[in-house]
Amino acid sequence: MTTIYGINPVVEALRAGRVRAIRVAARGDKRVEEIFALARHAGVRVERVEAEALERAARGGVHQGVVAELEPLRDYSVAEIVAAAAPEPPLIVVLDGIEDPHNIGAVLRSVDAAGAHGVVRQARHAAPLDGVAMKASAGAAASVRIATVVNIARAVEELKAAGVWTVGLAGEAPERYDEVDLTLPTALVVGAEGTGLRRLVRERCDRLASIPMRGSVGSLNVSVAAGVTLFEAIRQRRLTRKRSS
Repeated sequence: MTTIYGINPVVEALRAGRVRAIRVAARGDKRVEEIFALARHAGVRVERVEAEALERAARGGVHQGVVAELEPLRDYSVAEIVAAAAPEPPLIVVLDGIEDPHNIGAVLRSVDAAGAHGVVRQARHAAPLDGVAMKASAGAAASVRIATVVNIARAVEELKAAGVWTVGLAGEAPERYDEVDLTLPTALVVGAEGTGLRRLVRERCDRLASIPMRGSVGSLNVSVAAGVTLFEAIRQRRLTRKRSS
């Protein structure tokens, strides 16, 4: 069972119909009253507990007086995520070795905000989808389609076989991210900060693209890089729709 905490993640999980039970410490907060109302409407049990119980459940995380237990996340297949995009061309993010739960959560939040169609992640060498990651996602993890695979390089090949172009983000790539045609069915492949894409994953991508750095830092946080490229894809697709209308 997945435990999440914090007001925003719990509210979004309630709206998504994913919450099994809630524990709340006494506090006079209008957002907590919203949680009570949503829980009553959904028939979700709410238990009042001492703050110490929430501290233990959240393992020291900032719980804001509320902890929830979720129904298990549905594990989608890569093929299901591709199919769910119809009638739009798929827009998917592939996570290669992202182990920081804050980054996982922030990527999920960007995927949800951009209206992208899902995330592919590896079972090993990846942050768990609970606690910190769920809070960082601001509840987006409850609604984004996620496929958990054994091997990312093979998942990239599966996407290519399904007609999805795979674009790896790499700082040294000569092609700019905004020069890539992201109106096509696209999977953005992002690697961990510092190490970047692993060799086999990089070699299997159809093309590599970079985000130019104009300041003194050499690269963006992986979640920021994913967000920048996702919204470039949305910009391109919006322009294409305008031209064809």
